[in-house]
Amino acid sequence: MHKRRHFKQTETLRDRLQAFAKDVRAQAAGLPPSLEKDNLLRKARQADTASHLDEWLNSPGLQHPK
Repeated sequence: MHKRRHFKQTETLRDRLQAFAKDVRAQAAGLPPSLEKDNLLRKARQADTASHLDEWLNSPGLQHPK
């Protein structure tokens, strides 16, 4: 049986998702209109949505984030 590697994240999930979205948008900015560009922009939007969900889930009393 393989042992799983455990490590502590140094950045929050929200920070990592925002950095990922920023990097993907930068990659997409250098591309001409294409399916690849559309896919990168979709991934960036999904990361933004996940970041907002994480913020909402971690808000006090599960209040809707502003």
